[in-house]
Formats: sequence, structure tokens, C-alpha cells
Amino acid sequence: MDKQLLLEVLRKVRDPELDRSIVDLKMVKELEEENGRVKVTLALTTLACPLREALAEEVRKALSQVEGVKEVEVTLTEMSPEEKETLLGSVAPEEGIAKRFNNIRKVIAVMSGKGGVGKSLVAALLASHLRRQNYRVGVMDADITGPSIPKILGVKEKPVPAPMGIIPPTSSTGIKVMSIGLFLLKDEDAVIWRGPLISRAIQQFWNDVFWGELDYMIVDLPPGTADASLTVMQALPLNGVILVTSPQELVRVIVKKAMQMAKHLHVPIIGVVENMSYAICPDTGTRWELFGPSRGEEIAKELKAPLLAKIPVDPLIARLCDEGRIEEYRLEEFEAIASRIHELVPEVIPRFFVSIGDFSEGD
Repeated sequence: MDKQLLLEVLRKVRDPELDRSIVDLKMVKELEEENGRVKVTLALTTLACPLREALAEEVRKALSQVEGVKEVEVTLTEMSPEEKETLLGSVAPEEGIAKRFNNIRKVIAVMSGKGGVGKSLVAALLASHLRRQNYRVGVMDADITGPSIPKILGVKEKPVPAPMGIIPPTSSTGIKVMSIGLFLLKDEDAVIWRGPLISRAIQQFWNDVFWGELDYMIVDLPPGTADASLTVMQALPLNGVILVTSPQELVRVIVKKAMQMAKHLHVPIIGVVENMSYAICPDTGTRWELFGPSRGEEIAKELKAPLLAKIPVDPLIARLCDEGRIEEYRLEEFEAIASRIHELVPEVIPRFFVSIGDFSEGD
């Protein structure tokens, strides 16, 4: 059998992370055929690649379709340091290696001016429902001093260092996750950092993490409008923000501050989500507004943005978050968001940044 024919078939197989032909990437190291039995050896940049088995299966499938091929055996190995250097090339010290390999189509930040309103829950629910629609999704936990995304999504594996950058672990449904919480020895360890260190960590999550191909990146922001939020809005190509609120009047006032920050930095507001909006009595089915009348529609109207969803006070949500199984929770309104995400999220537009001194409460 013509070896060149087999190589041309393999040329159509693309590395799922680098999105380039495995032949062009010089990953095919050995290729032998005898009596319809094909043996191929693939050299990966790292054997820790989470998609290595998927790549091997693609190679088997491609070669099995060649006439005369009866059996395909794929062996995985790792590139030598010299081969890795040739592939990855050299980059300036200030530029993350991973950044040149990543292709993240849209970035959505979830924020609120106040803590405890459920930003991490909204980020996790949005990511889960998007993943259910077969989108490729990643979640960046930008709440450096209070990371909760790994717990909510049940991610316990540590990030893996690799030549092309840090490989993030994935949730049970395939959501890629990066959080400072994944680097802590114990969950209760405190991250006592000043603003510049926090900003630097967020930039590294963007530049140095090997996200690969993503349709949507969800960024879970910390409370307030300080360093972390400012870094995300200025350093990341945000398509928009989702503001999270709850029925209390105090929250409404503080959420408007977050809205003003987005406005000053020219970041579109995608919509509003009201958490803890109501509760359903399990015995009677009566709907109770435990924290007062809903203000979701009122806030959305003031922000000139749609009210995307109302999340109930549901004991099941708390249990699933504690058990790291929030991906199992389905909410009709989030399913609607995921199904029409293309029309909700705008394309990236040029933004002209202002200094902190340009902010004023009256604008």
C-alpha cells in the first residue's frame, strides 16, 4: 500500500487543540503497513493532553476508511525538547505561549457590584446550559480571593503544565475551568494578595492557559468595581457583561454602580439575571417572594437591557453546588438563553479606555 496515500489521509486529521494538520505539525513519527495492518506512532507535545484519546480515535477512523486497511494500531509518544521548541517557537517574555494557540470566539463576564448575589452560580449555570447545546465552553474564575467555581462544577484535578501553556482541567460535561482555587493545597487556604498580584493572575489566566478552541468563555468576576473587574474589562476582549441582582433595594443601587463601570468602559450589557427571586412551596405550590417583590424588570428597564432569567430559591441548587453537580440542574430560562445566545451576545467592538479619575457617580 502506498505510504504517501496514508500520509495524505492523515493530513486531513487536525489536532483538536492546535487546529492544524497532524502531518504539518510533524506529529506522525512512524507509519508502517503490512498485509492491511497499519501501525502509526503519534508524538504529542505532552502525553498529559486531555484529548489524546480523541485524537488517536480520529486517526483510527481516518485510516480505517482507506481501501485495503483491515486494522489500525496507534501508539502515542511525546516530542523531544528540540521538537517542542521547533513547534512552539520562541516568544517574548511578556507574551504567553498559550495565547498564540488559543481561539476564543466570544467572552462574557458575569458581574455585580455586591457579593453574595450569586455571580458564580449564574456563571456556572450559563456555562452548563451552553455546554448542553454542544458549545465548547470555558470558565475563568477571576474571583481570585474567593474562588468557588471549582467547587460548584466539581473540578478537583490540578492544572497540568505543558510546553504550550497550562492545560486546564475539565468538568464532567467537558467545561474547561481555570481558578486559583485549583492551585491551593487546601480549599480553606486564604489568598492574601494586593491588587497588582490579582490583576497579574487574571492576565496569566488569559495569556498562559491553553484554552484551545472555545465558542464561549465565561468570566466569573469578584464583587465590586476595583482591580479585578477593571483588569478583565480592559485586558480581555469582552463581548459583554451579564449583571446579577437580587430583589433587595440595596442590591439594585449597587448593581447600578457596576452598570456605570461597564458604560464608562464601553462594554455592552447583555442582560440582567435576578437570583433568589422567589420560592415555590413544595406542599401547596404557592409562589413566595422571600426577599420582597421582584425588581428584575425594573432594573432591566433602567439599564435598557433584557431581563434574561429569574432564579428561584431552590434547596436543590444548594445541594448540587455543594456536591459539585450543578451541571445537572436545568432552568428553562437559561435553556432559552443558550438557544438564542448568538443574538444576545454582540461581536467585539473597539473600546476606548478611560482612567479611573474619569468615573463619576452622576454619569
